[in-house]
Amino acid sequence: VCLQKNKRLVIHNDVRNDPYYWLNERDNPHVINHLEAENAYREKVMDHTKEFQQELYDEIVSRIVKDDQSVPFPDNGYVYYTRFEKGKEYGIHCRKLLIENAVEKIILDENTYAKEYDYYHVSGIRISDNNRMLAYGEDTLSRRVYTIRFKDIENDTLYPDKLLNTTGHVAWADNNGTVFYTVKDKTLRPYQIWRHTIGDDPANDVLIFEEKDPTFVCHVYRSKTRQYLIIGSFSTLSNEFRILPSNQPREVFSLFQARERKLEYSIYHHRDKFLIRTNLQAENFRLMECEIDRTSKENWKEVIGHRKDTLLEDVDVFRDFLVLSERKDGLTHLRIISEKEDYYLDMREESYVAYTSVNRQYDSETLRYQYTSLTTPMSTFDHNMQTRSSELLKRQKVLGSFTPEDYVSGRLFARAKDGMIIPISLVYHKEFPGSENKPLLLYGYGSYGASMDPYFSSVRLSLLNRGFAFAIAHIRGGEELGRKWYEDGKLLKKKNTFSDFIDCAEYLIHENHTTSEHLYATGGSAGGLLMGAVVNIRSDLCRGIIAAVPFVDVLTTMMDDSIPLTTGEYDEWGNPNEEKYYHYIKSYSPYDQVVEKAYPAMLVTTGIHDSQVQYWEPAKWVAKLRDHQLADHPILLFCNMSTGHGGASGRFERYRETAMEYAFLLDLEGLVPDKS
Repeated sequence: VCLQKNKRLVIHNDVRNDPYYWLNERDNPHVINHLEAENAYREKVMDHTKEFQQELYDEIVSRIVKDDQSVPFPDNGYVYYTRFEKGKEYGIHCRKLLIENAVEKIILDENTYAKEYDYYHVSGIRISDNNRMLAYGEDTLSRRVYTIRFKDIENDTLYPDKLLNTTGHVAWADNNGTVFYTVKDKTLRPYQIWRHTIGDDPANDVLIFEEKDPTFVCHVYRSKTRQYLIIGSFSTLSNEFRILPSNQPREVFSLFQARERKLEYSIYHHRDKFLIRTNLQAENFRLMECEIDRTSKENWKEVIGHRKDTLLEDVDVFRDFLVLSERKDGLTHLRIISEKEDYYLDMREESYVAYTSVNRQYDSETLRYQYTSLTTPMSTFDHNMQTRSSELLKRQKVLGSFTPEDYVSGRLFARAKDGMIIPISLVYHKEFPGSENKPLLLYGYGSYGASMDPYFSSVRLSLLNRGFAFAIAHIRGGEELGRKWYEDGKLLKKKNTFSDFIDCAEYLIHENHTTSEHLYATGGSAGGLLMGAVVNIRSDLCRGIIAAVPFVDVLTTMMDDSIPLTTGEYDEWGNPNEEKYYHYIKSYSPYDQVVEKAYPAMLVTTGIHDSQVQYWEPAKWVAKLRDHQLADHPILLFCNMSTGHGGASGRFERYRETAMEYAFLLDLEGLVPDKS
């Protein structure tokens, strides 16, 4: 039972009473006690699965190669890779000279530093042009706030410089001693770009740019050609860039094209021009170009026009080639263009995902790309764009008895109530063909234009091998079917996301892939919002729900501009300070719409340091759900008291939470072995 302290929230002549508002007092010992009591309650309810959780964890980890190594990628005379050693949780970053029989040099061993912390994550590894200096960011709290450190690779010595409260990424100028970096404000919004000189006191750093619009964030990076430093500002609906030659780090950045509402663009330096991917008079984006000294949109010229059936997602530039990442019919396609030819890479499966990988070298004819599907482990290819030949460099090995041919995958299509056709990706073990008694886990997200692609997971085998099917509902709010698919699942059309998911579930039941007694649903973050909305609308739809770090107190969060992400997301959810958005958000906000009914069994997860969805949202939601629960189904909360939005940081340790989630599902399905 959670202590209630009623809080009246009043706006637009509407009153909301929140008995659990007090749970946002992070430093209140009563809050910590409550979260620990929730963990103890969950452990008690799931105590009979404790041995099974360990069995699942051991099983999941047993499939992972312990002494593993990433495929080396070339960059500026070296090849770089990360390897893992048996018994260690973190990566060891290495390099070798790009010559035969070169000796390995360890540039950063994360295990050396991680042992001091409960959580440790490295981001933004970047090397200076002279190959001597390493910059990287480290997060030791799991709030995605990084301290940037510098290391002399040759001497294996850390510089005393510490750049605090950053995104963890730097852009090197070409003098090997100057970097630009991004600082976060108190809401964790990246809002300032600073210049730092290696070896100097960070107190002397120079503020280069400040993003004063609270709905925008900013970042700084270097063009692939290495010739330009670029500052980007972006919000949900518009972008703005500034450029500076990288050999002039003390000069002033010049504006590329001023921000305009609903004008989105990104830039790529290529030869003696800039390429621009933009939605200028092009809902699905088109490719344009401009001269270096004439960058405003009036000077942009079309290279590849808008296509109603194809979304232009990204561009990778090489000296003699362009590689376009396109999305059509819900699938990704890689298109290669040169002065002589224009072709697509051949993808052989019905449902898959392919994307460009680490391609640091501008002057190269080799494209590194990744390929995976629901039955094909992550595969790394090098494609020679001159000869059109591809080489498989590595397919992630799955230890044990895994055989891809033992699994069946495919695409299904559900019809929404308004007539739209919604793709569904499905996979199951061939020994468990679709039937009405088959347990099925349906996953959904449907926000921010993020496409949920059908990727392989060796972890997921622990469900598939026990008879579960797994499906992904490619619902509106994502971008699987183009930009309109996203636009039709946001703001005042957000409820399409929820009804699409319900329609997919009902389709799977109608087609005898499962029944409501054997259907389970899962989603995380904004996908957790999806779970909360769906369970309020149709509490009878599923037998069990897993909501990971769920964004469920939407209205209260979007009213609080001191919380990370809030102001930057008005164009995603709407600004509730405007009455029409307030009432629409309230009509679906999971926390506000909890009523007395029979809710299914639910497992809700969060992290005390979560910077994306604050821990108190799921904590409040669980307490309120229990107040209104009319069925004898457990509603459980797991709060990781050491981590944030992404969970545990170790290579293997993160799977303990996965094992707990799987045990929860399998227990509901009656598939936990009886040890008595």
